[in-house]
Amino acid sequence: MKKIKRALVSVSDKTGVVELCRTLNKMGVEILSTGGTAQTLRDALISVIEVSDYTGFPEIMDGRVKTLHPKIHGALLGKRDTDNHMEQMKKHGIEPIDLVVVNLYPFEKTIAKPGCTLDEAIENIDIGGPSMLRSAAKNYHDVAVVTDFGDYEEIVREMTRSDGSLSLETRFRLAKKVFRQTSHYDNAIVEYLETIP
Repeated sequence: MKKIKRALVSVSDKTGVVELCRTLNKMGVEILSTGGTAQTLRDALISVIEVSDYTGFPEIMDGRVKTLHPKIHGALLGKRDTDNHMEQMKKHGIEPIDLVVVNLYPFEKTIAKPGCTLDEAIENIDIGGPSMLRSAAKNYHDVAVVTDFGDYEEIVREMTRSDGSLSLETRFRLAKKVFRQTSHYDNAIVEYLETIP
């Protein structure tokens, strides 16, 4: 089992995230984060590195572009047992990310609000979140991905028992959960858009 050394945490629903990241910090895990999540963690005195500092590229377009960067997706998709992947990561200064904790913009809650406009709905279609989730889930052999705060306690328990690592079985289970969620998310978007003349 591979020890988790670096995590990327970016959540809309911040339930339990402070407690999770405080525990990860105590385990020696470096935390990368974005915007509001990074601020929440800093306010709780948790050590965090802004994704923009890690990538060397600022968040732009009102936050529409912040994690869509090769230093993020290369860090998630690089296969650790493939020499040319590791060589390319080293060449481009890409440090592996071992854990992704992401939940998505609340699209369904947004469209359920009375008077929700198409523009509001469109702005609540998450792009970077599903991209990171899918990248991490595709590479579950090397990356653990958590999209449900209900899994935080179990993750911490296993990492505590296993010297900071998660089993392949756990990573595969979490990856399957990601693809179920992103499929549901995309379906909700399609169903909503089909209602617009």
